[in-house]
Formats: sequence, structure tokens, C-alpha cells
Amino acid sequence: MKAELLNDLDEAKLVKYCQDNNPVAQKILYTKYVQGMMILCLRYIPGHEDAKEALMDGFLNCFNNIGGFSYRGEGSLSAWLKKIMVNQCLMHLRKRQPIVMPGNELAGNEQIECPENVLDHINAKEIMNMIHALPEGCRTVFNLYVFEGMNHREIGVLLNISENTSKSQLHRARALLKETILQTS
Repeated sequence: MKAELLNDLDEAKLVKYCQDNNPVAQKILYTKYVQGMMILCLRYIPGHEDAKEALMDGFLNCFNNIGGFSYRGEGSLSAWLKKIMVNQCLMHLRKRQPIVMPGNELAGNEQIECPENVLDHINAKEIMNMIHALPEGCRTVFNLYVFEGMNHREIGVLLNISENTSKSQLHRARALLKETILQTS
């Protein structure tokens, strides 16, 4: 089928053509999702080249396994692809070195006061840089909890850590981010 005809396909038909190994449909799927998935990969893996490697491995995984994907309505393809990319990023991080979950160096009850308008002077790129600067364990738990909407039990199972470790890492990530934001304002 010609590219012009495939460009106007709905998601269900695009999936069907990809399941039939249609290279034009695969290219359309890739083009449609690559930018968003690269942003997702960069949240987990700060280095651009490493994130790009995880992205490519994720799309390869997608095309190798799309035959088993069951379309469940608009958005299900995106959710499935996002899950593949998150898993690919975690595998990439584990392959590089085990994800370390250091102890919480901040006192559990320590509160850092933030002025209400502190975020008015920080753009999204600066916030992403702050997230990238977090220790790997904190960054990973923060991303899974905040961006992927996982709970601590799910994060614990995925990362092979306890729920309490997940909670501690999230607390530490938030405290470190807050501290960094206050230092830049």
C-alpha cells in the first residue's frame, strides 16, 4: 500500500498493517511516536546517545512483538509503546550498572519551604535538567511514580526493591528537586 494512503489511516488500521510487517506502516508508526518516546527515554537516561540507543531498541522490540499486541481503542497503541520504552530504559540502565538505591541522607521530617511563585521563573528544560541531575535511583523512582503513574508496590516489583525503598527514593528525589529549585531562584 502506498504511503499517501497509509498516512490517513486510523490507529487500528495502522496497527493491522504493522502486524502484517508493512514497512511503510512501520515508518509511519515510528514517525508518529518517535519524538514523544525520545522525550520519555531522556527522562530515564540523561545521555542523548544512550537514550537514543534505548529508543531504537524499544522500537525494534515494538515491531518484533506487535503481532501479539491487541488493539483496545484509541490510545492503546501509545500506552503499549510507552510501556515498552520504559522497560527498555530500565533494561538499559541495569545493563550499564545496577540501579543503586542509596540510603536517604535527608531527615524524614525535614521540610524545605518554597515560595509560591518559585516555578514561574523556571522553564521545562531547566526542570528536566534538574531531574537528570538526581541520583539514578531517585530519578528512576521519581519518573515511574510521577510520569508513569505507578504506585510504590508496582515500582517495587519492577525494580526489585521494597515499597518503603520506593517511598524513600521518591521522598529524597522531591527534597533534592526542591532544594535545587530554591538554589536557582
